[in-house]
Amino acid sequence: MQQSLTPSKTDSSSFFAKLLQSNPVATIALAQLFGTSLWFSANSAADDLRRAWGASISDIGLLTSAVQLGFILGTLVFAMSGLADRFPASRIFAACAVMGAVFNACFAWLSHGLTSAAFLRFAVGICLAGIYPIGMKLIVSWAPERTGSALGYLVGMLTLGTALPHGLRWLGAQWPWQAVIGSSSALALLAAVVIFVLGDGPHLRKKPATKQLGAVLVAFRSEAFRAAAFGYFGHMWELYTFWTIVPLLVMQTATHLNLRGISVSGRSFAIIAIGAAGCIVGGILSRRVGSARVAAVALATSGLCCVIFAAAWQRLSASALLVLLLVWGTSVVADSPQFSALSAMACPPELVGSALAVQNSAGFAITIVSIAITTSFFSHLGVAVVWMLLPGPLLGLAGLYPLWRKSTAQ
Repeated sequence: MQQSLTPSKTDSSSFFAKLLQSNPVATIALAQLFGTSLWFSANSAADDLRRAWGASISDIGLLTSAVQLGFILGTLVFAMSGLADRFPASRIFAACAVMGAVFNACFAWLSHGLTSAAFLRFAVGICLAGIYPIGMKLIVSWAPERTGSALGYLVGMLTLGTALPHGLRWLGAQWPWQAVIGSSSALALLAAVVIFVLGDGPHLRKKPATKQLGAVLVAFRSEAFRAAAFGYFGHMWELYTFWTIVPLLVMQTATHLNLRGISVSGRSFAIIAIGAAGCIVGGILSRRVGSARVAAVALATSGLCCVIFAAAWQRLSASALLVLLLVWGTSVVADSPQFSALSAMACPPELVGSALAVQNSAGFAITIVSIAITTSFFSHLGVAVVWMLLPGPLLGLAGLYPLWRKSTAQ
């Protein structure tokens, strides 16, 4: 019998897997970009929702907080149950990306008011708990020797994913808002396929050393883990609230006078997306000067941008404001991957997935408070509300102090 020369489906799948595994960090980062585009998809349609539903600024903040609340619940379940370390990370990622895509599409096409929209955004948040922290675990499983720089690429893609809905809104200015949000679902489905085929890295430990519920809290006994976690908590007070109000800062300052050919969505995309460059450059620098120093410099820069913007936004030109927002957008997230790297290095390897999940859970609980306060007061204080972001970098520097003091002394 003549042997068929046509490649089998198994051969094709094997070739695809090998292709993805030839550069697993880039593969995971790309999947993170597509998967996390679900996060701020509703914010890209803020103007449409305000017209269609009569939604206020605080209502848009509520939708963002619903995602954060779902993410918190999801990460708590993963962390406290040990699910993040008991099952293959790639399968968890793929399943959550598929479910997140479905809930996001339902939000776009089936919700008709804030109540149903908030519920569906909450469900998306739960699914994101299986995408973002699990993506970090996948990075560690494939490239543990360069955690800081690899996580820089990963969080850079998270940042681009956050900005992507604004970019899609800008490019598809004539699209219905439902189509813009639906495109994020399509990207998330692609992310699920890519990670499912890639699989877990060779350095993954699937089962924790202990199966006791809540064993992950052992990580907080480490001074290094506590310092990284507390620095991260301060950073989170500022980060997601800044991303939430970027379009408002653009619309209500002289920034909208610059680059007249580019919409608010286009400028918002640039201010948020440039943070990806900050993450990548910070990751590269971390291999030379250490993650703690990179995180400290980023926190200090972000805090300084906050002070300058809050104190001088009425006196600065449109160009100067845009440059300031771009610098702020670069530094506000550049420290994020370094906090994750510091935490991953400070806890037992078999608890990395759960430890990062519980750290993320606490950090995102902080964002709910920050977003709620800031969006509630925006109508009363206007742009001056950015002063409320300043405690984040200040407290983050204080929490991180034991680590960056040690790194400076070395």
